[in-house]
Amino acid sequence: MNAFQMITFIKELERLKDTTRTAYMRSGRRESVAEHSWRLAMFAFALSDEFPELDHFRVLCMCLVHDLGEAYDGDISATIQVNQQEKVRKEEEAVERLTSALGRNQRRGIISLCQEYNRGQTKESLFVKALDKMETIIQHTQGTNPPGFDYEFNLTYGKEYAEYDEMIKLIRDEIDKETIKKMNENA
Repeated sequence: MNAFQMITFIKELERLKDTTRTAYMRSGRRESVAEHSWRLAMFAFALSDEFPELDHFRVLCMCLVHDLGEAYDGDISATIQVNQQEKVRKEEEAVERLTSALGRNQRRGIISLCQEYNRGQTKESLFVKALDKMETIIQHTQGTNPPGFDYEFNLTYGKEYAEYDEMIKLIRDEIDKETIKKMNENA
């Protein structure tokens, strides 16, 4: 890889700073994909001592790349029913496009991490998937959402990913308590 290729890739990543998600910040503005990925990585980093069996470099990298596929078509709210296989296919194509300027090894490494996350079969991908869903719900309860926001959806959203580990379940239970509190405040 040369310097030009790296700069081309880094410039292309700006799309994720500019791509908004369906979650709102406390200020009322919509969160970007890049902001979500950064906070997800911090969430994983903060829990690293609790999960010594994980490859934490792999976890942090997966946190950073898990939503690269949203660079061109954006974020699709989990509340919208879509063909999941088609969504994953399109996002993996987008990752290939986004990384096209990179050298073969860097490109293959990023694509491999995205595929690992999407399959959700390794202990690292299960961990990242669980935290990804929980970070989103935390943002929903922390943010200033528009009237009629469906907080109840959060009580089931991604819950199956939290079932594999007791510590993750405890964190999820606390997040669900915050969601219920937010629902009661907005009732």
